[in-house]
Amino acid sequence: VQLQAYGGGLVQAGGSLRLSCVVSGRYSNDAGSAWFRQAPGKEREFVAGIRWSGGNTYYADSVKGRFTISKNSAKNTVYLQMNSLKPEDTATYYCALRWGSTIHEAAQRYQYWGRGTLVTVSS
Repeated sequence: VQLQAYGGGLVQAGGSLRLSCVVSGRYSNDAGSAWFRQAPGKEREFVAGIRWSGGNTYYADSVKGRFTISKNSAKNTVYLQMNSLKPEDTATYYCALRWGSTIHEAAQRYQYWGRGTLVTVSS
């Protein structure tokens, strides 16, 4: 299984970005995908997660109402739509996948990771 994330960039506060994560290789619908982020000097933190089966979504409190995670099963792609961006959202964003549909907030629960994509929000 390989994950490739893209879509980061520089945006002004209040702006929007959409991140994409393409999943390739063999996996089943009994899986969960998530986005994490890591700012310089900080630990990696959970942002949002989605079950491949059923599509249930989960969000960190800090992004609820601003970010939306979704998936396109036909394209094996998970998206993170980020609106009303704030400077504190600046971080490298990583997509991750785990076997089993339970969405965990702990990074160590995920077996597969994509390379990060940098999101910078200017004030």
